[in-house]
Amino acid sequence: MSLKQADLFNVEGKVAIITGGSRGIGKMIAQGFVENGARVYITSRKADQCNATAEELTALGHCVAIPADLSTNEGRASFISKFLDAEDHLDVLVNNAGAAWGAPFDQFPEAGYDKVMDINVKAVFMLTQALLPQLEKAADPANPARVINIGSIDALKVSMQDNYSYGASKAAVHWMTKNFALRLGRRGITFNAIAPGPFESKMMERTLDNFRDQIEAGNPMGRIGRPGDMAGIALFLASDAGSYVNGQVIAVDGGANLGSVIG
Repeated sequence: MSLKQADLFNVEGKVAIITGGSRGIGKMIAQGFVENGARVYITSRKADQCNATAEELTALGHCVAIPADLSTNEGRASFISKFLDAEDHLDVLVNNAGAAWGAPFDQFPEAGYDKVMDINVKAVFMLTQALLPQLEKAADPANPARVINIGSIDALKVSMQDNYSYGASKAAVHWMTKNFALRLGRRGITFNAIAPGPFESKMMERTLDNFRDQIEAGNPMGRIGRPGDMAGIALFLASDAGSYVNGQVIAVDGGANLGSVIG
């Protein structure tokens, strides 16, 4: 095995799915894979946005849009059917699609709680289960297939926002990742989670509009995340460099989960 940087971090030719890949963190990861030679398939519920992002990233490499609502059985089945029309195996699955809901505790609606749990937890489990045969086709003890789940630092520390179901859902993602890693690692697949701090995204848009200065001032590194921060950790986990990393939750937040430097 070569220890040259170009070989250790190589993902060229790998087949990757990035859910929620049309914007925000998902798009950052998708672009990182596309620019480094992977065959990338992105999905999101909004077809126009999904198609537009795929068209943009196609200028950099191979990117295909398969719009779908992965929170439903029908949406998952449709997505998988279209993916299998193009590929017979899967090297990397990035479960990034997610939702949030904010409301005071006394007013938090059941519909909002269910929506977040269905998208952030149930869909991750069911899609991973459904794609397991394709992951196993790519599995090799020396070069395993990879599942990367996107969690959150809101599952590592208590958020100051009223997003009760979101933090709980991401904590479930972290522990589901560990469970998968222990039970399925011998099938030649690694399972890890990334716990991002604040990044530019639709989900964070309102928070950053109102509190960017405070968030950046309180971060040990004095800034929010950049696209390269997110693409870099995903590429590491998907490459030979990360082939022995399994069952880990990796915070990518500049140290924000440790506390605020001004709090």
